[in-house]
Amino acid sequence: MKKSYQIEVDCANCANKMEQAAKNTAGVKDAVVNFMTLKMNVEFEEGVNAKDVMKEVLKNCKKVEDECEIYL
Repeated sequence: MKKSYQIEVDCANCANKMEQAAKNTAGVKDAVVNFMTLKMNVEFEEGVNAKDVMKEVLKNCKKVEDECEIYL
């Protein structure tokens, strides 16, 4: 399953950090952050609850870039 989320981030480097944090979250198969459109596209592993996984993604992103936001 793939979903797209609106994000808020200040710079391209921070967006890259968010992408890596998302990719390293359990339940995420792949993630791509587009700084220009302020979107994060996430592909989830089979059988996971997307809402629960995205809460963990947000926590992990806040660890590397505390001023970022993902609009769940």
